Amino acid sequence: MSFNMLDAVRSVITPDLLSKAAGYLGESESAVQKAVSALVPASLLGIAQQAEAGGASMIMDLAKKAMSNGFPGNIAASFTAGGEGIPESSPGMLSSLFGDKVGGIANAIAQFAGIKGASVASLLGSIVPMIVGLLGKQTADHGLNAAALASMLSSEKAAYLTALPAGLSIPGLTGASGASHPPAHQQAAHQPAVQSTSSGSWLMPLLLGLAAVALLLYIFKGCSGEHKQDLHHENAVVPATTPPPAAPIPAARESVKVKLADGTEINAYKGGIEDRLVTCLNDSSCIAGKEQWFDFDNINFETGSAMLTAESISQVRNIVAILKAYPAAKIKIGGYTDKVGNEEENKKLSQERADAVLTEILKEGANKAQLTGAEGYGETLAKMPETASDEERRADRRISVQLREK
Repeated sequence: MSFNMLDAVRSVITPDLLSKAAGYLGESESAVQKAVSALVPASLLGIAQQAEAGGASMIMDLAKKAMSNGFPGNIAASFTAGGEGIPESSPGMLSSLFGDKVGGIANAIAQFAGIKGASVASLLGSIVPMIVGLLGKQTADHGLNAAALASMLSSEKAAYLTALPAGLSIPGLTGASGASHPPAHQQAAHQPAVQSTSSGSWLMPLLLGLAAVALLLYIFKGCSGEHKQDLHHENAVVPATTPPPAAPIPAARESVKVKLADGTEINAYKGGIEDRLVTCLNDSSCIAGKEQWFDFDNINFETGSAMLTAESISQVRNIVAILKAYPAAKIKIGGYTDKVGNEEENKKLSQERADAVLTEILKEGANKAQLTGAEGYGETLAKMPETASDEERRADRRISVQLREK
């Protein structure tokens, strides 16, 4: 096959696009170009490794959705003040594709290119969907199935490694010591783990994990254009003896095995919906009824739509497993929005999203008799005002499970 993913991605990332990205991020064009030169092959290498590890079907699902959302064509919107910005599905996509490697990728690129952590987060959140969208186009154009996609990515893996800049080592991706590079390149792997990325003092902390990347993506997406300029202004300084305080980095969520009544175990997060729902089902003092609600914590939709993201399906399947293990349980799905936008449209969107989750639960094999319906409540129960920040309003945009019977 003459098609080459590296060449395809590079053809989309034009000098004009790099210039727009640099202006939008408040970085020099040379630094952004350097970051992208590392980000593209690193992302492709991570995707190829995920495909080889059995994730080709998941990658195909993400690729189809990215293509249906306009990628790669709309990548420029991520770097335009009046554009759509970073897709809301980006953190989930990064998690699905790279898992706990994403922090190492971001950290290594920030150090290598000498740019801010927020800039790396924005580049990851914009360029990775573009790459995945190109994969979607390739699979559609050539009728590839998951096995063929995995084979294509695997056959190009050596090219991705070769394309990585000399001396760049990404733990978990290229090997902690850079062993995937020729010996001549290994000297850089012995440099100090954390280096200064600029002479200016307005430096975002280097990214330490997936939670930090997701946080930066959401903060960056929610900033106004004026605020972005202030955040990245190259001349903004504070006395060298008084470094700016490091931004708090949210703790990584703790994964747990939740044991169900039938003896099966599901992977979940401590304190997440599965953990809390099963605890209630096992506790005689927890009474089912109209007030017994549990919020999903890993359900996401494509921007402005009722289309579930691919990474949401694992939590849907967990709910199905719980229903099967507790056949007396009956649930209802509720959908909610924040106060931004038209009230009628918000109610309609919340209903469509609640219906979409209910449909997916049925599709994954749940007993219809255990599902009492879905209802969209719109913004009627939203607590945060329309003027609140996007981060503050996120809690109002949710899908919940009501435990009606147990």
